[in-house]
Amino acid sequence: MTFWAKPFFYLGDNCLYLLADLGRMGMFLFAALAGLFKRPFRGKEFLKQLHFIGAGSIVVVFFTALSSGMVLGLQGVYTLQKFGADGMLGSGVALTLIMELGPILTALMVAGRAGSAMCAEIGIMRISEQIDALECMAIDPFRYLITPKFLAAIISVPLLTAMFDVVGIYGGYLTGVKLMGVSSGSFFNGMMNSVSNHDIQLGLIKSFVFAFLLVWISTGRGYFVLQIRGAGFGAESVSKVTTQAVVLSSISVLIFDYLLTAVLL
Repeated sequence: MTFWAKPFFYLGDNCLYLLADLGRMGMFLFAALAGLFKRPFRGKEFLKQLHFIGAGSIVVVFFTALSSGMVLGLQGVYTLQKFGADGMLGSGVALTLIMELGPILTALMVAGRAGSAMCAEIGIMRISEQIDALECMAIDPFRYLITPKFLAAIISVPLLTAMFDVVGIYGGYLTGVKLMGVSSGSFFNGMMNSVSNHDIQLGLIKSFVFAFLLVWISTGRGYFVLQIRGAGFGAESVSKVTTQAVVLSSISVLIFDYLLTAVLL
């Protein structure tokens, strides 16, 4: 191969790999969603995943929400006092949390905690040939493994987002009203007058989309651990793919946050 042809070869090779990877992930998504309609449904596994993804993430989401709300309260008072508008603190804190920080930070926390674990679990099952054993026993691995995780994440993340919003607003109230002396009445009045159903719906839609993205990417990367370029073999491949899953999930959340805001706002 001549020197001038090498860049075109590598470009074409990478494009073909990317298209093949997108095709695999698309077929994986279709099979995972089809598992929702297959019987018998694994109710116990669904409840187990609901506890792991939802209840298991409460602590990290709670403290993330509390610290975010408290910081927003402090910075909001500092900024608004320059314009004599500290009565709008409740409005600023609530809208920021409900429309942006709540869905984003909840998804990032769940991706880092539960998404990485799901990817590692399925990746280990793939390299140890446990998934191949399920297929040999005529057991659909999607209905058995993937679908309960999908359903549990899509239910858990919006609920965690709602908790994030409530705890974050309370954190802003603590620092803004109790610590910095902003009027309690103006805080809640501004929040009630500015937050509309559309704002809440936007945050809810974002939380559903983010949950869908993180569980799809996390489980898909683990399922195709042997086919991902540069992942290596054995435990090394699982570690690299788990890192890749968290990074891709986080980037996807940030990209789709902008797209959803631009379309729905």
